Amino acid sequence: MTAGFPRLRRLALVTLVVSGAAFAPALARAERVVVFAAASLTDAMAEIETRFEDATGHDLVVSLAGSSALARQIQQGAPADVFISASPDWMDALEAGGLLAEGTRFDLLRNAIVLVAHKTHGAGAQAVEIGPDLDLDALLEGGRLAMALVDAVPAGIYGKAALESLGLWDGVRARVAQADNVRAALAFVAAGEAPLGIVYATDAVAEDRVTVIGTFPAGTHPPIVYPAAAIRAGKTEAAAQFLDFLRGPRAREAFERQGFVMAAG
Repeated sequence: MTAGFPRLRRLALVTLVVSGAAFAPALARAERVVVFAAASLTDAMAEIETRFEDATGHDLVVSLAGSSALARQIQQGAPADVFISASPDWMDALEAGGLLAEGTRFDLLRNAIVLVAHKTHGAGAQAVEIGPDLDLDALLEGGRLAMALVDAVPAGIYGKAALESLGLWDGVRARVAQADNVRAALAFVAAGEAPLGIVYATDAVAEDRVTVIGTFPAGTHPPIVYPAAAIRAGKTEAAAQFLDFLRGPRAREAFERQGFVMAAG
């Protein structure tokens, strides 16, 4: 038995080496996938991150901010693999610059914009009909209207377009408190720093301290569509896996829980 031990040991070592070789390709396929996503996707992406990593073994890193800021970072060479924008316009800008991986762009989600109030804001917390006759200035009761940047961030652009369409913008423009992104605008209202705000319907779902008092009619602003695409300079194979995951049932469940509507139906 003593004489046979070295041979058994060698066999064990060979078995380990062969087994390790069998697993090596799977380990090599694991990638760090960097996703730049609109701030309004914060809660959904937190859930999707865990689900995608469990399903694929990839390490998903999500950077959340206003779509305009993210698009500019990509234009400046930031190492993103996937971009999910809250507006087609910023995706269009990247596509025009040749920064998207060809054939990867698609419309992922749809959303709506709503008027929210802090739950303690007296009359302002009552449901209203949003139309040309809405006295928004009176509802503010001397306070500010929180919005994302109205000339750069999609939620702010949609909100301004809706107010202009209804003839309400000029009456409140001096009262608008602009934030870097829609989640920051939501935070202003949630903290009571602004009595009212215009945010996505999905943002309101994520915050218990605000209440929706009205939804802006879809015809008052451009359709709210979230396109997604892989970045040409990124890890396109891993990005393709993530984009496929976004269109699958596990991602759909996370998106719909937050109030998004899948663009593909």
